[in-house]
Amino acid sequence: MPERTDIINFGAGPSALPTSVLEEAAKGLLNYNQTGIGLTELSHRSKEFGALTKHLESLIRIQLAIPSTHSILFTQGGGSGQFSSVVLNLLARHHLLNPGASNDERVMDYVVTGSWSKKAVEEAKRLGGGKVNIVVDGRVHSRDGKSFDGIPPHEQWAFSPNPAFIYYCENETVDGVQFSHDPTSPQAFPHHLLRDRFTPLVADYSSSFMSRPIPRLADHALIYAGAQKNIGPAGLTVLIVRQDLLVDTDAAAKLGASPVPCTLAYKTLADSGSLYNTPPMFPMYVAALVLERIQDGGSVQHMEEVNRRKAEMLYAILNEGEERGIVKIKARPGSRSWMNVTFQILGEGTEQKFLEVAEARGFRQLKGHRSVGGIRVSLYNAVTEEQTKRLVDYIKEYYSTITNKS
Repeated sequence: MPERTDIINFGAGPSALPTSVLEEAAKGLLNYNQTGIGLTELSHRSKEFGALTKHLESLIRIQLAIPSTHSILFTQGGGSGQFSSVVLNLLARHHLLNPGASNDERVMDYVVTGSWSKKAVEEAKRLGGGKVNIVVDGRVHSRDGKSFDGIPPHEQWAFSPNPAFIYYCENETVDGVQFSHDPTSPQAFPHHLLRDRFTPLVADYSSSFMSRPIPRLADHALIYAGAQKNIGPAGLTVLIVRQDLLVDTDAAAKLGASPVPCTLAYKTLADSGSLYNTPPMFPMYVAALVLERIQDGGSVQHMEEVNRRKAEMLYAILNEGEERGIVKIKARPGSRSWMNVTFQILGEGTEQKFLEVAEARGFRQLKGHRSVGGIRVSLYNAVTEEQTKRLVDYIKEYYSTITNKS
């Protein structure tokens, strides 16, 4: 039976967590903060858990430099839950601001660059209450005309004149496509194209949250992230919400908006300090431990440099393999994700052999998403540079076996 030290977890989520954090969390399961009670046994109304909630909020606010104009909320449901919550809350806000508008005038702008933003669009259409406008579809501008392989050229984007909100996914875990955080890059989000800076800009940061700073964070009305990629176990969703989005959804319903369940209403979460009902207590505890570790290690700016080096190391060996006709990187240069590196091993039966040997070496969860296949290496925060190098060395060795056979 393998030990934890024998395994490197490259899973896309739930993903690896630092061993030191898990060891500390295990102590808290038995006796949290010298209370004699395990964290999962405490009341969420207790002073101890109230202090933990405020501490977690403070860690996020300080490390990401979140302004006082934005609230930090904790909830459940993951990114898929926010596909619904975004539509319901933002259309409620639009009803309050524009009570006489028709549903066709309540336009929701979606930027579609991968599988998850595509799913968000599908949910918006299913819920109705407004009209969906596809600002740009990455598949149309891809190499094969049907895959998501990059951020489309800015000149192809078509925002609505007065949308209720604009939505994008910063990093697409399935396809390995990510917006550049260099504002001069043609693959950066085109803030300069937005007609009104007060139009709510919504971003799904689930798979890159706390891996590097968020560009122009204050210009976003809502940023959300599932914890299970970089900061904790599954079950926790972090919301960074501009306070003008904390609207009375019941009042909006009287004007014709769809009723919003209490647990999905941003104002309900904010008014209760994220404690309207029992929150995901253990994931919040682990997230606080992870963020303390990031803070002690030099903050999110340090994580950015570590993650940059990991991505550069892996892409360098993959570029070499692409030049030699051994592999094909799915995402185009400039749009390649730091967190989720996706590629194919060329040749019949070669990917299965690659995965089998990788499994024997202790590399886990390298198989690509079931919808697209291939290989996917997730380089989340808990994956170290040394672990990344071990995978790179294996890939080099694999290349040599191909060369020797030929």
